[in-house]
Amino acid sequence: MMNSWIDSRRAAVLLHITSLPGPFHKGVLGEEAKQFIDSITAGGFSIWQFLPLGPTHEHGSPYESLSTFAGNPELIDLRECVASGWLDARCIQGSVSKAQHELYRSQAANQFWQSLPSDPTLQTEVAAFQVKHADWLDDFALFSALKVATHNLAWWQWDDALRTRNPTALQAAKTEHYTHIQQIIFEQFLFAKQWQAIKDYAESKSVQLFGDLPIYVAHDSADVWANPQFFTLNEHSECTEVAGVPPDYFSETGQRWGNPLYQWDVLQADGFRWWIRRISRQLELMHMLRIDHFRALEACWVIPADSDTGLIGKWRKVPGDALLQTLQDKLGKLPLIAEDLGIITDEVTALRKKFGLPGMKILQFAFGGDSTNPYLPENHEEDSVVYTGTHDNDTTMGWFESSEPRVRQHALEVLNATPEDMPWALIEAAYASPALLSVIPMQDLLELGTEAKFNTPGTLEGNWAWRLDKVPEINADCWRHSLALKQQYHR
Repeated sequence: MMNSWIDSRRAAVLLHITSLPGPFHKGVLGEEAKQFIDSITAGGFSIWQFLPLGPTHEHGSPYESLSTFAGNPELIDLRECVASGWLDARCIQGSVSKAQHELYRSQAANQFWQSLPSDPTLQTEVAAFQVKHADWLDDFALFSALKVATHNLAWWQWDDALRTRNPTALQAAKTEHYTHIQQIIFEQFLFAKQWQAIKDYAESKSVQLFGDLPIYVAHDSADVWANPQFFTLNEHSECTEVAGVPPDYFSETGQRWGNPLYQWDVLQADGFRWWIRRISRQLELMHMLRIDHFRALEACWVIPADSDTGLIGKWRKVPGDALLQTLQDKLGKLPLIAEDLGIITDEVTALRKKFGLPGMKILQFAFGGDSTNPYLPENHEEDSVVYTGTHDNDTTMGWFESSEPRVRQHALEVLNATPEDMPWALIEAAYASPALLSVIPMQDLLELGTEAKFNTPGTLEGNWAWRLDKVPEINADCWRHSLALKQQYHR
């Protein structure tokens, strides 16, 4: 019998928060999110999957965050600031750009702190939030203020006293940048409050939230600045080695991600406390969590810092067994899903199965090979999560139309379908799979092509931008079709 924590057949929709419609430059934690929950419920879905929620760098990748603990303030719904009297309603008439969103957050923060003394209940809430999250919030707030003060310089380029966290310099910086620090605290408080409202609403509709955690953290992040001893850095705070992957399906030269690697011996000697805090924080926000690049918990691909690609590197063993055991001992059964794509060894699979973590099956990878392909529907296992495609794939229509003729032909034979049946033939295969959880990207439900592709791995331009024009009505064709499949395949 399998050891998975998923106890019944379910279906999920994959849509990142930023892809929700609305008046801001990206989707936010407001009414549109609640409308989306209503709509997917009508379609028979009981899980909403999205990408990491952390604050991003300028390129916008949610997998390269300024903090693994903080929320992205760009996801804050400013309409709540208006309703609370912290922002003039005229600010959010019409569309709101990224720069305007940032400016209005600053205005709202100023008004918030001015009005706080007259609201004892809110005062108590804010104080409790600051105490509860002090272990990451204090560092992140100061880090963010210093990023602004240094015109976005990477932290290892700061003055040595700040780079190396000299206590006297840190205290002086806290005094000098007090106002901006207060803005960051306000933003994180409001993000947490709005997120909890979305989570409460999802639970009221029996919808679970399915988050995503990058295996690594960004070099230019509060995490590395505050805890340099846990990462592969030299005396100048620069990376000596970086993360990535060797050549695979996505890239002939591999991928050089550039994240520092972990000093696993130091983390283990500290009882993995940083990882316990990290996973605990995420599980406060989500009901379940995908660990991106899970295989790096068994062995990681080590790339010299001066290498431009992932071609040159070596595998290094990682104490993932000890980490997962510690997490399980501290947190109980781990509601984690392992992203086990790429070069997967028997050791990686054994580690995943030992802790009852479902792996992933991508149907777009299933065709054009032989009968041993693990992504073919006939080879799926119950303790897995099946996707038509992920955020890193083209849409199903885009993939099918751009695939080689032999791949298309094989897919149609396996699916017993015609070209006109796509993408629903592949969606149905995901529903029919023995995998306990099937995940369908929103773009596939809407039958969209490559124009709706969300990300191209290894690139920085033109990603993360696709959005819904509107949330489909609860009686839309996509929901009626998905509900029929849910009933047919008992999800």
